[in-house]
Amino acid sequence: MWGGRFARAPAEIMEEINASVDFDKRLAEDDIRGSLAHVEMLAATGIITKTNAARIRQGLETIADEIAAGVFTFSRALEDVHMNIEARLFELIGPVAGKLHTARSRNDQVATDFRLYIRRMIDGLDAGLAELQGNLVAQALAHAETVMPGFTHLQNAQPVTFGHHLLAYVEMLARDRGRLSDARARLNECPLGAAALAGTSFPIDRKQTAAALGFARPMANSLDAVSDRDFVLETLAAATIAAVHLSRLAEEIVLWTSPAFGFLALSDRFTTGSSIMPQKRNPDAAELVRAKTGRIAAAFQSLVMVMKGLPLAYSKDMQEDKEATFAALDALALMIAAMAGMVADMKANPERLAEAAATGYATATDLADWLVREKGLTFREAHHVTGRIVACAEARGVALDALTLEDMRAIDKRIDQGVFDVLSVARSVKSRKSYGGTAPQNVRKMAQTWQKRLEKEKVRR
Repeated sequence: MWGGRFARAPAEIMEEINASVDFDKRLAEDDIRGSLAHVEMLAATGIITKTNAARIRQGLETIADEIAAGVFTFSRALEDVHMNIEARLFELIGPVAGKLHTARSRNDQVATDFRLYIRRMIDGLDAGLAELQGNLVAQALAHAETVMPGFTHLQNAQPVTFGHHLLAYVEMLARDRGRLSDARARLNECPLGAAALAGTSFPIDRKQTAAALGFARPMANSLDAVSDRDFVLETLAAATIAAVHLSRLAEEIVLWTSPAFGFLALSDRFTTGSSIMPQKRNPDAAELVRAKTGRIAAAFQSLVMVMKGLPLAYSKDMQEDKEATFAALDALALMIAAMAGMVADMKANPERLAEAAATGYATATDLADWLVREKGLTFREAHHVTGRIVACAEARGVALDALTLEDMRAIDKRIDQGVFDVLSVARSVKSRKSYGGTAPQNVRKMAQTWQKRLEKEKVRR
């Protein structure tokens, strides 16, 4: 396609480093869609005849069918997906195929294709995250009253409900979906018509092609249109944060399904065995979710390094924007699907969760709050008194509510029988009624709110 300027073919190693069709062929659907919009605009503005436009359209639709059927042959000698499609179009309809590239460059073409692709991927990721949220909400509603230990530093801190813990991830995933939605809104501008970098002298209608491709508007600066990749960076940044959230949940599943915790069980569907130890049930799906986070974060960092020193407008460096991005978004989609399956599959062990919640003096803060509320101590004074009571219980090897009233009054005579109203795990959890707190009534209400919200979103989709 650029042989007029060159007398010799590229070196073999040049073809090896330059070709991108092995990975950018996945943009074929988007490339054909962009070309169809472009040719319609060329005909509507009189730049090409309607007859030629019809022939080009028919050829592109034939190619789309061939690609869908898996019979299209991609050639590395033709460098990329765009030239492979154009070459096949020449084979199908002859020289009129050359009119398709009027008022267009591969620079604005690939930028348009990539935006269409990223937009599609965001929509798929959003749907997957919504499904995962729904599965978490269902489990949260089922376990609104199931008590478990809440941790800081992975040490028992205060009792919470299992439902409350799961709803924390629902909130995280909502922010992930919000970031992806924001990225989608910002990328939804059309580069097509920017041509190589300076626009075109042909009387094109960029608003027509933008509307035909579902973009909100054309991009306002031709240089920016062909050289911008922040829409990929922003998507990868949002993907990285989402992957971190999934990894944190995966880590908890790994811990909680271990015999040392015994909080959860996964079925055969999401575990594997050992080649040597017949008793093993390994949470491999969760471990792989945890591990794949690295490739998503690496893709973001990789593209940052590609873009950081590039002058305007297009440079071939930007061909490196795709391979890692494709792999990262594929990995995230797989992670989301695996996590949605595990969350629906997992079975909590309420007895073990309650047993664990009662250890580690998790109601000590409730005792300190009671001293403040009922006896007028400052919180720092109450903290000190409570610490001494905990030390007493620890020395005797008993829980706080197993101490006698005399034991506690020996430390502070202001304590009376009413203290036992706050020392049980169940009462501690029920007392946390502040907005966003772990009280079962809060969890149930919030889970139901999320159910309604997700159902409305599903209807809109």
